[in-house]
Amino acid sequence: MPERIPLKEITTQPVTDQLARPLRELRVSVIDRCNFRCTYCMPPDSLQGRGVFLPLVKLLTDHEIVDLVRTFTRLGVHKVRITGGEPLVRPGLPALIEQLAAIDGLEDMALTTNGVLLPRLATDLARAGLGRLTISLDSLDPDVLREMSGGKGKLEDVLAGIDAAVAAGFEQLKINTVVQRGVNDHTILDLLEHFRGSGHTVRLIEFMDVGNSNHWELGQVVPSAEWVRRIDERWPIEPVERVRASETARRYRYRDGQGEVGLISSISEPFCGGCSRARLTADGMFYTCLFASKGTNLMPLLRQADQTGDLGERIRAVWEGRTDRYSEIRGEKTRDNDKVEMYRIGG
Repeated sequence: MPERIPLKEITTQPVTDQLARPLRELRVSVIDRCNFRCTYCMPPDSLQGRGVFLPLVKLLTDHEIVDLVRTFTRLGVHKVRITGGEPLVRPGLPALIEQLAAIDGLEDMALTTNGVLLPRLATDLARAGLGRLTISLDSLDPDVLREMSGGKGKLEDVLAGIDAAVAAGFEQLKINTVVQRGVNDHTILDLLEHFRGSGHTVRLIEFMDVGNSNHWELGQVVPSAEWVRRIDERWPIEPVERVRASETARRYRYRDGQGEVGLISSISEPFCGGCSRARLTADGMFYTCLFASKGTNLMPLLRQADQTGDLGERIRAVWEGRTDRYSEIRGEKTRDNDKVEMYRIGG
C-alpha cells in the first residue's frame, strides 16, 4: 500500500442532488460480518448467510474511514451512524470511534448493534466519544427472537447488552424492531409495554425489500397506520412534530407521559423526498440509496497516492447526479433489481 498522504483541503459549499436534497448524513458500515443471521437481512438459507464475507484485508482501515468521513463532513455531512454487519465484531472499534469523534464538523455519532457484545464494549465506546446507541430487538418472546435471528439470538444476551449500555451512560436508547406479519407482529405490544417509561424509544420498522435474499413479500408488511391505531387503542398517543424533513421515523408520544414510539414506514409512507443520507460500505463503495444496485468505488482514490486529492470532487459529482427515490416508485420493475444486501450496505 502506498504511503498515506493528507487529503487535499475542500472548501466548497455543501452539496445537493438533482432533487435539491442536501448531503447531511453518512452511514458507515465498518464490517460486513455478523454474529446473527436475521431473516430480513442475512437469512441462513441464503448464499450470503453461509458466510461469504469480505476478507479482512479488503476492509477500509481506520485511517481510511477517518479520511472518508472527514471528506464527507466538508461536503455537508454532520451526522454519522456506524453500522455493519455487526459493527462490534470489528477489531479495535473503540479506537476508530475515538478518531471519528475528533473530526471537526461532526456533530452527532451513533451506532446500531444487536447488543450482545455491549457488556464487553459499552464502556469503552462511551469513553471513546460515541454519542448514541440503537439496539436491534425484534421480540421479547425468546422463541420468536431465536427464529428471526437465524437461531443465533438469545433474549437474555440482548437484554444484558441494553443494561450494559445504560450502565455505561447511554441512558436514552433507540430500540429497532423489524415487524413481519405472521412472524413477530403478535409480540409487539408486549415489547412496547416493556419499554414504556424506560426512557428508551422503540421504533417499529416496516419489513423492507432491501437486497434480494430476504424473501420479501408485501403481505408480510404491517403498515405503520395499523400500529398507530392499535397502539392508540391500548395507550393513547399523539404525533410529535418533525424537527427535520430528513427524519426517517414518525414520532408519537404516549399521552400519559411514558415516552415515545417511532414508526419507520418506507413501504407505506415513503420519505425519499427528504432523504439526505449517503452510505459507505466496509470496502469503500459509496451508495446514494438503501435500495441501490450500483455504487461508486472510492477505494482507488484512497489507496492511489496520485488520486487521493480528487476524493471530495468525486463524492460531490456522484451526489450532484443523484436522482434516487426507490420507495416512491416501488413496483415490479424495481423489485427485480439486483440490490445490494442489507448486511453490506448497512441498513
